[in-house]
Amino acid sequence: MPATLEVKCTDSDCEMDMFEMHYTYDMPDDVGVEEFACPYCRGTDCLEAIEL
Repeated sequence: MPATLEVKCTDSDCEMDMFEMHYTYDMPDDVGVEEFACPYCRGTDCLEAIEL
């Protein structure tokens, strides 16, 4: 099963609560939340992985 990454945006001005990214099998294992931007506010330093 491909990896899933649950992410929250910590920017207090952003309306995005959380979102989930589903990777393909081709995604490198070392890819993390720091490689992405919030789809709502476009912030890059405000994303935090949600650990379940």
